[in-house]
Amino acid sequence: MFQKILVANRGEIALRVMRACHELGIATVAVYSEADRDALYVRYADEAVCVGAASAVKSYLNIPNIISAALITGVDAIHPGYGFLAENAYFAEICETHGLKFIGPSAAAIATMGDKAQAKMAMVNAGLPVVPGSDGPISDDKQALKLAAEIGYPVIVKASAGGGGKGMRIAHTDEDLVKSLRIARNEAEAAFGSPEVYLEKFIEEPRHIEFQIICDEFGNGVCVGERDCSLQRRHQKVLEEAPAVGLTSKIREEMSHKVVQAALQVGYTNAGTMEFLLDKYGNFYFIEMNTRIQVEHPVTEMVFGVDLVKEQIRVAAGEKLSFTQADIVPRGHAIECRINAEDPENDFRPSPGRVQNYLAPGGIGVRVDSALYPGYIIPPYYDSMVAKIIVWGENRDEAIKRMQRALDETIIDGIKTTIPFHRKILDNAFFRKGEFYTNFLQRRVVEN
Repeated sequence: MFQKILVANRGEIALRVMRACHELGIATVAVYSEADRDALYVRYADEAVCVGAASAVKSYLNIPNIISAALITGVDAIHPGYGFLAENAYFAEICETHGLKFIGPSAAAIATMGDKAQAKMAMVNAGLPVVPGSDGPISDDKQALKLAAEIGYPVIVKASAGGGGKGMRIAHTDEDLVKSLRIARNEAEAAFGSPEVYLEKFIEEPRHIEFQIICDEFGNGVCVGERDCSLQRRHQKVLEEAPAVGLTSKIREEMSHKVVQAALQVGYTNAGTMEFLLDKYGNFYFIEMNTRIQVEHPVTEMVFGVDLVKEQIRVAAGEKLSFTQADIVPRGHAIECRINAEDPENDFRPSPGRVQNYLAPGGIGVRVDSALYPGYIIPPYYDSMVAKIIVWGENRDEAIKRMQRALDETIIDGIKTTIPFHRKILDNAFFRKGEFYTNFLQRRVVEN
């Protein structure tokens, strides 16, 4: 087992990883920007190293500085969390070059699965169903128009090298498509350094279902259930739950087997998530793979009673998985609400600033992953998520009621948060009945 791990991230996920490390008896090293000097995770770590100025490019994305911090502090491994360098194949390779274990898949697996076009081809070869579309990046407008005519409108243009809604445009006509290609290429170039885009059939009113997998270095793989991540705003997930509503045990078992076999076929190790669209006829279509721990991993942990971060660390340390597929039996239902420092009454404008008062909810079945504390100043330079409230219930109805209670108990004074928006979602009759899809919030919940 590792003696010391550097966590190449910040905020709640850095704290989450460090807690797992401490329970395993592993010392931790935090890296922080000048803006995060007083962050809770920095105080929690055994050691801390400043790696640059407030800008993420100069700190959390500064590979030379992070590697230097790791070497100076004598760590065995680096956990990237999510975001920043978590899915950067070059960073994973550099870690290995310097004798530092990257807690995640290999650089080759990250490169393959991180490129949506390559990932799609790999999954086709592994036998997974995919959304009809281009076999790789679109070379020119003429090719795109020809393909759109074959698969039928609407179609969606996506950046090959990215995610999070950037470089993504929907087209309903030829004219729309030409315009969308231009905009998507520009966005992809600015966000990911690559203008490559690909084309897919746009599945209307789908649900977004993701399957959590983890594989060790001995050829063992397990699917730790699935999550429903359909509630999204501007392609960003807002609320997640597990298990997914309405899936039959037969479909769940079939898909669990398929995703594990596909992961093993491409030589995947450590934790990852395969994401699918589910149409109204019950057909699954692979869309992408996230080669890291997910923001929403706590709902899986609550339902299946596993610690995914500890398992990541054990697998990276060369141990076999501590559980088998037969051990993965769901119990109850879990929901996660992402709490952002944003003003939902003002077009979700970011609301950084000093937290005057903070009180987390409690009681049975309630978990809060957050790095907030009274007096903490939320910097304006990073993602606006400041807390994740996760609840568990014996069934979905109890989980919804418990989340409503938890939101009512939460106090975050001094800034605006998205808690009122989550209350609206939970009060929505269609949501309570489980009748939702990826554009549900725009159609059923008033955002302004």
